[in-house]
Amino acid sequence: MTTLQTTPPGHDVVLYDSHCRICSGAAREMQKLVGSQGTKLLSFRDEGVLDAFPGVTAERCEKAMQLIQADGRVLEGAEAIVRAMGRRPLGRLLYVYYVPGLRHLADAVYGMVARYRFRIAGRNCPDGACAVHFK
Repeated sequence: MTTLQTTPPGHDVVLYDSHCRICSGAAREMQKLVGSQGTKLLSFRDEGVLDAFPGVTAERCEKAMQLIQADGRVLEGAEAIVRAMGRRPLGRLLYVYYVPGLRHLADAVYGMVARYRFRIAGRNCPDGACAVHFK
């Protein structure tokens, strides 16, 4: 798999889906945990957010959370969570993700939750925008 590069923001940026209740809740908790570490959490749905990161598309963001590292390297899904949280002392325990076999399992579980997130937890959309999520 090729590593995606985009415009380096100079600090970590997490792009999440603000229409998803699971994603929004996880982003709030992540912000509490990474707080002053310099990681910025943004909804990819906010106007102009994706314009700042060429190559990071809405389609990618629909499938998985995106972590844009300070150097512009983009990670997504379960690995993005591990890397974003791994800078905290207890977050380093998440590096168990890289144990052979566990990474595939974590990616599979993440993928299933991401795919069915609107069915699992409902939607949080303004003005009927959630109609795009009925698939």
